[in-house]
Amino acid sequence: MKTIGLIAGMGELPKLVAAEAKAKGYRVFAIALEPLADKNLDRHVDEIKRISVGKLGEIIESLKKSNVKEAIMAGKVPKSLLYKSRIIPDLRAVKLLFTLKDHSDDSILLAIAKELEKDGITLLNTTDFSAGIMTPDGLLTEESLSENEWKDVAFGWKIAKEIGRLDIGQTVVIKDQAVMAIEAIEGTDEAILRGGKLAGEGSVVVKVSKPKQDMRFDVPVVGMKTLKSMIEVSARVLAVEAGKSILLQRGTMIKEADEAGISIVGYKE
Repeated sequence: MKTIGLIAGMGELPKLVAAEAKAKGYRVFAIALEPLADKNLDRHVDEIKRISVGKLGEIIESLKKSNVKEAIMAGKVPKSLLYKSRIIPDLRAVKLLFTLKDHSDDSILLAIAKELEKDGITLLNTTDFSAGIMTPDGLLTEESLSENEWKDVAFGWKIAKEIGRLDIGQTVVIKDQAVMAIEAIEGTDEAILRGGKLAGEGSVVVKVSKPKQDMRFDVPVVGMKTLKSMIEVSARVLAVEAGKSILLQRGTMIKEADEAGISIVGYKE
C-alpha cells in the first residue's frame, strides 16, 4: 500500500483529507504540526508524528524515513506564528526564510514546496482529496439575498480578488458597496469581527481564491467558526467562491445559518 504524507495544521480539514486519502487506497502518515494540529488526529490516520511547526528539517526527514514520496498540506498554519518567539525555527527553516524575497504567503509556501521537492517529495493538490466538501454553486440556505446584498457581493468579489492578487488575504467585509475590512495576517474570523463591528447589522462577507490559486496550499476554507464570527456581529451574507473553496460541516453550517437568518451562497463571477 502506498503511503501519503499529511502535513496537518489547524481545524477539521486534515481529518477529512485523511479519510479521503484512505478511501483512495493510501496509507496515511501524518505530521501533526504543534501546537496547531487537532489532538485527536491520530484516530484518523495510520501513523502520526507530532513536530513543532518551525522544525522544517525534522518534518522532511520524518517523511523520508516513512518512504513518503507524495504529501498533502491541510489545515491552517497562521503566518502570525513567525512573529511569536515561542516558535523556534530549526536551521533549515531559518535558511529558507533568509532566501525569501518577502514573507508573503505565496513566497513562504512555494519555498516549502521546493524544499520538499529537493528531497523527492511532491506536494499534491489539497482539492484532490476534498471533492466532497468543495463549495457548490448557488444559494445554499433558505433565505435569498436582496438586490443591494447582491450588489455588495459583486463589489466585494472584485476587492477580494484584488487583495488575493496582491497576496494580502482572501476575505473582505462589505456594507452598502463600501469596504469595512480586508483580511490580512489576522485571518478571516478576526477580519469578520472587525469589519462587522464597524458595519453594524447586515454586513456581507466575501471569500475567494486567489486569481492564480495554487491548489496545493492556502485553499479558502469556511466552517462553523466563520459562521459564529458572523453571528457575533450580526452579519447577513456569506459569499464563497464556488468550486475553488472548501465548506466544512456543510449540513450543520447551513442549518445554523438558517436559524440565524444568514444567507450562504456559492458564487461565481
